[in-house]
Amino acid sequence: MRREDCPDAGVDWLVLPGLADYAATLAAMEARVAAIGQGVASEAIWLLEHPPLYTAGTSANPADLTAPDRFPVHVAGRGGQYTYHGPGQRVVYVMLDLNRRGRDLRRFVDALEDWVILTLAEFGIRGERRAGRVGVWVQRPDRPPAPDGTPAEDKIAAIGIKLRRWVSFHGLAINVEPDLRHFDGIVPCGIREHGVTSLVDLGLPVTIEDLDLALRKTFADVFER
Repeated sequence: MRREDCPDAGVDWLVLPGLADYAATLAAMEARVAAIGQGVASEAIWLLEHPPLYTAGTSANPADLTAPDRFPVHVAGRGGQYTYHGPGQRVVYVMLDLNRRGRDLRRFVDALEDWVILTLAEFGIRGERRAGRVGVWVQRPDRPPAPDGTPAEDKIAAIGIKLRRWVSFHGLAINVEPDLRHFDGIVPCGIREHGVTSLVDLGLPVTIEDLDLALRKTFADVFER
């Protein structure tokens, strides 16, 4: 996914402090995407946490919102279904110009999954992709297998993006140490057969700051090679 024709313009990285208001952050992200599309701003990666909330993607099934009054619900406009955001989860908003990186949506989603997988590997976690299920998964040999005999597995990272004139926004969410009970108010990404996990749930004393360093380290392996 290397940017071919603008090698001297870097990607701006921004860490937002505290818990970022969802609506305000979305508005700022849309403004940045418009500026990137107009050629007056560089690409950007924003790292942040939101207060507890649910977001509904363009494929969200209302039946999958099982506790509609638990947290605020936002219509996100990104691809995908219902997702939870909250403290202890690193949200990564990815604003990259696919006009310069190749207008290939499937390849871009694969690259985002690769980025998460490489980042998890920095902590000794084997993240895996699954056909027909966007996101990154980890096997749970400590749990009983599924009824069909396949190994138990949980989702550790969700991906949902939108393109505007081939500039991406929204992005991904990696669970570091969120309250996993908060996912009970939705059917995460419409998948009932599997659960949700986090780095700390897997027994790793990883902080948000640790994850940020790993994301910065592995980004070039995927997007600048």
